[in-house]
Amino acid sequence: MSHGPATPLTAHASGPLTGEAHVPGDKSISHRSLILGAMAVGETRVTGLLEGQDVLDTGKAMQAFGATIRQDGDTWVINGVGVGGLMEPEDVIDCGNSGTGVRLLMGAAATHGFAVTYTGDASLRKRPMARVTDPLALFGAVAHGRSKGRLPMTIVGAADPVPARYATPVASAQIKSAVLLAGLNAPGETVVIEREATRDHSERMLRGFGAEIETRDTSEGREITLVGHPELKPQVIAVPRDPSSAAFPVCAALITPGSDVLVPNIGLNPTRAGLFETLRDMGADLTYENAREEGGEPVADLRARFSPDMRGIEVPPARAASMIDEYPVLSVVAANATGTTIMRGVAELRVKECDRIDAMATGLRACGVTVRDGDDWWEVDGRGPGGIEGGATVAVHLDHRIAMSFLCAGFAAKRAITVDDAGPIATSFPIFRPLMEDLGAEFRAEDA
Repeated sequence: MSHGPATPLTAHASGPLTGEAHVPGDKSISHRSLILGAMAVGETRVTGLLEGQDVLDTGKAMQAFGATIRQDGDTWVINGVGVGGLMEPEDVIDCGNSGTGVRLLMGAAATHGFAVTYTGDASLRKRPMARVTDPLALFGAVAHGRSKGRLPMTIVGAADPVPARYATPVASAQIKSAVLLAGLNAPGETVVIEREATRDHSERMLRGFGAEIETRDTSEGREITLVGHPELKPQVIAVPRDPSSAAFPVCAALITPGSDVLVPNIGLNPTRAGLFETLRDMGADLTYENAREEGGEPVADLRARFSPDMRGIEVPPARAASMIDEYPVLSVVAANATGTTIMRGVAELRVKECDRIDAMATGLRACGVTVRDGDDWWEVDGRGPGGIEGGATVAVHLDHRIAMSFLCAGFAAKRAITVDDAGPIATSFPIFRPLMEDLGAEFRAEDA
């Protein structure tokens, strides 16, 4: 359940980053393509799938549930078993580092009458699962796990599920998606209410597969209603490139003098594009080119140029759900802007792969940046271009986004920055290092 021995990596101040950065497919859409393809009847074909470890672990899980999944060149072919057709796995489902994978899988299996045991790596075993198992209990599923709802955990699925109505207590697409996936194999209507809109890939994809799903605004918030027991129809899916992965070459270009980087074919779903809106608010030279729609999702090519005149801002808290995974690398940009960047309403960062506020604050302070933080907020004092001194080794706590954020910081810092373990990057962005090197970035591997 570990990715292996730690592999330290150092990023040095680089010359201009230039060229095209072809980042991997969207991780959120990749997970959902495999799960819904496995719950459809017939053959679903997926191109552009992110082949990172998180997504591959979800594919292995769906095979354990009875689906047939194979790779045919650049296409992934999924032969599904239909709604209600999942089989009891013969072994424990190991989701590695993936919070998205384990929570969506829990939802998909929770309304089937068999038990499934889930586990993951050291990081995933620390993350809270009660936020998903609590609403799944409304369907009749029963969870048995470690204290505080931690993995390993066995969920006994409901043999005779009932539909659920659930208002999410926190803004989380994972909770919403788990409930909707459980609702597929429950009778009647399952309803999810969220006070703040979160990424809507599940709703879009469920609709595309033929589910009857309706979204409307009410006095309680955004209400999503799913009719159970649909016959999902197989699809041909072209996965857009991941905006969360695009964040790294984009932000690196903005802070590295002389840079001009084009990142093609990036999904710009409004529930995912908060970072890019925030960067433009800060004065970043970031433009959208060739805007279009692919597979029901807005897409564009992003061009990012070195932006020496960026200024600190207060990020609207309402934007948090649309950029929650991007705050770590935003804090690196903030350190290279002029003035203070304030980020509020971000308590969710405390329960990601690690406590991302603490990890970034600790590492940035070690690199000479002034950071203040509280339970659900943090502030970064920027000192303009080159505002990060560097010269430190930072702990990434098995978190891929912390590792990539500090490596991007190293490209523009006065002294090199080392991350204690670059191994977790493979979970979401396995080509990060060669992609950045092709743009002109400089790395050095360190002995563990």
